[in-house]
Amino acid sequence: MEPERGGSAMSAADAAAGRPRNAAMSKAKAVPGTVWISWIALALMTTSSVASLRPAPTMAVYGLAAIFLYLVPAIVFLLPTSLVAAELASGWEGGVYKWVSTGISKPMGFLAVWCQFAMTIFYYPTLLGFVASTLAYVINPALASSGVWTALVIMVCYWSGVFISSRGTKAVAGLASGGLIIGTLIPGAVLIFLGAVFLGQGNPSAAPMTVDNLLPQWAGLASLVLIVNNFLSYSGMEMNAVHVSSLKNPGRDYPKAIFLAMGLVLLIFILPALAISWIIPAEQLSLTAGVMQAFEAVFAAFSVSWLTPIVGIMLVAASLGGMLTWLAGPSKGLLLISREEGYLPPFLQKLNKNGIQQNLLVTQGVITSIIALGYALIPNVSSAYWIFSVITTQVYLIMYLLMFVAAIRLRRTHPDHPRGYRAPMLIGLAGMGFAASLAALLVGFIPPSQFGGGDPIVYLLIVAGGALGLGLLVPFLFYRFRKPSWKLPPESGPVPEGGVDGAADAGTTEPSSKPDSEGSGS
Repeated sequence: MEPERGGSAMSAADAAAGRPRNAAMSKAKAVPGTVWISWIALALMTTSSVASLRPAPTMAVYGLAAIFLYLVPAIVFLLPTSLVAAELASGWEGGVYKWVSTGISKPMGFLAVWCQFAMTIFYYPTLLGFVASTLAYVINPALASSGVWTALVIMVCYWSGVFISSRGTKAVAGLASGGLIIGTLIPGAVLIFLGAVFLGQGNPSAAPMTVDNLLPQWAGLASLVLIVNNFLSYSGMEMNAVHVSSLKNPGRDYPKAIFLAMGLVLLIFILPALAISWIIPAEQLSLTAGVMQAFEAVFAAFSVSWLTPIVGIMLVAASLGGMLTWLAGPSKGLLLISREEGYLPPFLQKLNKNGIQQNLLVTQGVITSIIALGYALIPNVSSAYWIFSVITTQVYLIMYLLMFVAAIRLRRTHPDHPRGYRAPMLIGLAGMGFAASLAALLVGFIPPSQFGGGDPIVYLLIVAGGALGLGLLVPFLFYRFRKPSWKLPPESGPVPEGGVDGAADAGTTEPSSKPDSEGSGS
């Protein structure tokens, strides 16, 4: 795997800090024209890759308590993840596989990059479940509660994405790059403004807005599950960490960028959730269609219902653009590492004439289609959406546990290794991030309070089977039964679109409708 493109900027930062010349600095001389970015630009890039309206209905159910439910994971997970990943990215090239394989071992590095890939298998059904419910409001709102409709939309959208991606086209990249504006900022601002006007006209808030409601009602351990779902909302910060090397003064500017981004992300998450809670009573709120429910209600109140399908199309376009841009990303990183180390059988490593890992995408699509049927089989679409969101979070948290352990070990075993940025109190930050991730992983197996009427054993089996089976058992089997013949030289087939750099970067990204400004991890 080739180095990440931030290497020269990192070396320049080392020089500015007075660190001795080394091999990395020699390399920097050979790459003229380093492009620096400001800390404000990095904050905005981070915001665009993390913030989204999609989780708003989930937290709107809890009204004013949404502030607490977003703030806690931001402190114990988002902040440690951002600062720890920044140190790793500025010191070791190659993304999470390189960090974990160097800090722990190569098998653990494979597990980490596998989890980044595997989480997308459950992530796309949740993303496209949101698309299905949103699209229903453009065609027929009654379809939003139909599991069959949701399953069909997921399968049609996913396989259409595979068809497009397999041809190596980049025509959809522009659609995703405008996702923050098209699908988040404009609809979010409209929702907040009209929601405020709605209250200003004397209409009562559907959710009580008093100090007594700042904390969620305690319903035992099931209440803790609410916070777990928000960990996924903040995931992907390791993607943005690769940009730390493009700051002129990382030690001073990166923390400023992260705290500004945290503030902006919290505003984008919290305010639309509150606006929805003002308009839609919790018992009527759909976790997948809640955003459109709120738009439909507020537009009806202002006699502009014709705007509802327009907003729906904006949200759908932004989500699909993000999905298409990121569909092949994590699989590229997994593919290159598997070719180098022989982790996957040759069938899954095969490339088509356009250099796209089509067999891997098709295999992923078969599993995604089976999971999509869960929407048709589970009576409540919101229940299916929540279960798949939890499984996605569980699988991704395995990667974060490995990342935090690797960061601690690298600080102790490679204390003098050049780093463009050194996280303050890294051991404490990584420890807090590890403890929060482990707690979230364990709590995720408990049915949430709003689904307490279901069978907890069935819930546990579904979540455990999905998270532990796909996140741990499958990669163990690949590693256990690997053969020397599975190692394939890079020249044995077309290089994937984006080259080796693109694949390496994909190992540090999270696929979603949350791409950064370039649609890549660096």
